[in-house]
Amino acid sequence: MTRETTLAVLAYLIPTFALGYVWHLMLFTGYYESLAIYRADIIIPLGFSSMLVQSVLFAWIFRRMFADSTASAGVLVLQYALLGALLSWSFTTLAVAAKNIMASVPRYMLIETFFTTVQWALVAPLTVLAFRASERR
Repeated sequence: MTRETTLAVLAYLIPTFALGYVWHLMLFTGYYESLAIYRADIIIPLGFSSMLVQSVLFAWIFRRMFADSTASAGVLVLQYALLGALLSWSFTTLAVAAKNIMASVPRYMLIETFFTTVQWALVAPLTVLAFRASERR
């Protein structure tokens, strides 16, 4: 794995895991408990493994679709954030809401939409930085 790809993996994995842990298990614990969607004994290693797979795939997507772009860093951040957020939202919000039992689908979709927005506001600039920083070396 190249240095850029490794940094891109970390640019997704670290903020996503940290945000996910704080968001779901600390800040909004009561909110999620009221949705009655999560198991009492959350299996953190499975969640981390999921994020690791996602981080590798999103790094690959960035390399294939955005790494060689001549667009400004700001444009790349917006393009990548939009693509990443929509893709993530489709499998973390829409698909989960479609197949899981919960107290309120609209409330779940609201909180997870906000989570995905914050996640990609962190991940996209870090990923662009990971690839752009190596260009300057």
